Amino acid sequence: MCVSQIINNQQKMNPKIIQAAKLLSSSVHVTAFTGAGISVESGIPPFRGPKGLWSKYDPKILDIEYFKTNGSDAWEAINKLFYDFFTSAQANAAHKALAKLEEMGIVKSIITQNIDNLHQEAGSKKIWEYHGNYRKLICMKCKMEYEAKTFDPSEVPLCKNDNSILKPDFVFFGESIPEKASAASFHEASVADVFLLVGTTGEVMPANLVPRLAKQNGAKIIEINPEPSSYTNEITDIFLEGRAGEILPALVENIRQ
Repeated sequence: MCVSQIINNQQKMNPKIIQAAKLLSSSVHVTAFTGAGISVESGIPPFRGPKGLWSKYDPKILDIEYFKTNGSDAWEAINKLFYDFFTSAQANAAHKALAKLEEMGIVKSIITQNIDNLHQEAGSKKIWEYHGNYRKLICMKCKMEYEAKTFDPSEVPLCKNDNSILKPDFVFFGESIPEKASAASFHEASVADVFLLVGTTGEVMPANLVPRLAKQNGAKIIEINPEPSSYTNEITDIFLEGRAGEILPALVENIRQ
């Protein structure tokens, strides 16, 4: 038996995982809410923390006002920040387990703060991208949209209509959350009886309000994180400490039994 199988078997026997699996199995509407931590296991570094991207890059490159006046300079860092990491990243066991939970009829939708498209690659269907997606570019003048993969990543992408610098279609500092994603997220917080938090610290506004609203509306909160977050002692009912890539597959296996 390999090490990963031993770990998975140990996780399956974890009393808290068994408890969480029973709660998920008996639920009516589970909403998963994911943050950067779920994608760390795919090789994508988080933004915050000692090894986060903001320890290497100035956050101003994602300030919308800075981008408007310094788009070419911003794009050099944006390519290194996102396109170098994201284009080679693959969905991991945690993403795939969430897709399986959706296929099983347990998870009804996913709200993700991530822009990496990995939930889609894993096979999830009902996804609300709170901060947008890196795979599309948009012209801020004429609003034309493009697939990022059609441009040379070493060059600043320009709109074919008006020659303006294209912006990645995800939320910059100073921009509003996409209306549809925002409305859908708060709707999920009003109807879910279980919120499954995965890899999110609860530090990013206004996304961090969504799980708290769900709690206020009576949802049970299951949290999966490698260490306690700002949610853990405030709203979490079951805290599953560890790697999402181990815990989520263990939940799937327990529900299957």
